[in-house]
Amino acid sequence: MKPFDNYFKSKSLAWLMASLFALLLAGCGGGGGGAVTGSGTLGVSLTDAPACGFDAVNVTVTKVRVHQSSSATDTEAGWTDITLNPARKINLLSLNNGALEALGETPLAAGHYTQLRLVLDPNTPPGLANSVVLSGTTAEIALVTPSAVQSGIKLVNQFDVAAGQRVDLLLDFDACKSVVTRGNGTYALKPVIKVIPFVLNGINGFVDLALLSSTVMVTAQQNGAIVQSTAPNAQTGGFFLARLAPGNYDVVFTANGRATAVIATVPVASTTSIVNLSNSVTPITLPVSATRIVSGTTTLNPTSLTEVAYVAAKQTFGTAPVVTVKFVAADDSASGAYSLTLPIGEPMLGLYATTLPIALVTQVGMAGKYTVEASATGYQTQSFSKDISVANATQSFVLVP
Repeated sequence: MKPFDNYFKSKSLAWLMASLFALLLAGCGGGGGGAVTGSGTLGVSLTDAPACGFDAVNVTVTKVRVHQSSSATDTEAGWTDITLNPARKINLLSLNNGALEALGETPLAAGHYTQLRLVLDPNTPPGLANSVVLSGTTAEIALVTPSAVQSGIKLVNQFDVAAGQRVDLLLDFDACKSVVTRGNGTYALKPVIKVIPFVLNGINGFVDLALLSSTVMVTAQQNGAIVQSTAPNAQTGGFFLARLAPGNYDVVFTANGRATAVIATVPVASTTSIVNLSNSVTPITLPVSATRIVSGTTTLNPTSLTEVAYVAAKQTFGTAPVVTVKFVAADDSASGAYSLTLPIGEPMLGLYATTLPIALVTQVGMAGKYTVEASATGYQTQSFSKDISVANATQSFVLVP
C-alpha cells in the first residue's frame, strides 16, 4: 500500500460525510430555494495553508454569495446565497494537507458568474467569532476585522454553471498572510483568499519526525513565489501539497534552527497527478543551523488603509530557481516594522528523481546569503542583498507606486 493510501481513504470518507452534511445544510435554509428550470448546482468548500506563529486561526463564516454582475453591490437584487445557519466557527489550521470544510451548496441558474463573496461574522465586541491563539498558549485573542467582512470579502473568480451540471469552488484561505500584527500588540484580519482547483492532485512525502518540534513548513514554489504550503502531520511527518495546477515546482523545506532544503523541478503532470518525494523510511531531514536576524521597517508612500507590505528572504542556489525561505507581513501600523529569523547554515539542493531517496547536496558558499525583498499590491517591489553569515543585518524599505 502506498504511504498516503490510508490518508486519501480517510479524507475521501471525510469529504463524503461533509458533502452529505452540505446537502442537509442546503435544504435547511442554505439559500437559493428549490430547483430552478435550466439550473445547475454550486458547491463551495474551504481549505487553508498553515499560519505562521499561531496554534489556531478562527474565522466564523455566515454565508457565501454569488452574482452574475461583477459590479453588483451587496444590497442589489440577483444574489444567490449559501447561508450557514448557525454561523460556523472554523479553525483554519485544521484544514491542512488537503483537508476541506464543506460550506454548503445551492441550485444556481445556468449562466456566467463574475462575483463571489465570503461573508464572515463582524466580530462584535466582546465576541471572539474571529480570533487567534498564539503558539504555545491557550487564550483566544480577538482579530480586528475589516468592515468588508459584513458585506462579504470579494474574491476574484469567474465561473460558468451549465444546466444539469455541478460546479465546485474551493476557497484557499491563506492564514499566514491574512493575520497581521499591529503596532499596539493586537492582530488584524486582512483576508488573503484565492480560488483553487477542486480535483485532488499534488506532491506528498514525509519529513523527519525530529523536525516536528521546530515549526517545519513545506512549500511548492514557482520562480520564488509560494503557490501552496502545508505543515506536516504532527504524528507521522507526512505532508501533502494539494491541488496544484499542472507544471513544475520547487519544493522548499524550512524549520526553525535548521538549514533550508530544496527539491527542484518537481513535475505535476495533470490535475490528478500525485508525486512522491520521500517515504517514512527515508524522510527529508534538515541539518541543525545557527540563525541570525534581518530586521527593519517597510513604509508605503503614499500610505494605504487596505494594502499590506510583505518582506521575504530569498536565496538562489547556482542555476536553480530563486526560492523564498521565509516571509512576514510588516507591522500594520505607522512603524511598518518587520523581523526575519533565518538560518545561516549552507542550504541543500536536490533535483527531482523517481528513485528514492532524492540526494540533497550542500550548496557551498551560500551560507547566510539572502536577497531581502519588500512588496505590496500596487507598489514597486524593492530588494537588497544581505549577508548574515557573520552578524545580524538591517534593511528598511520605502515602497512607491
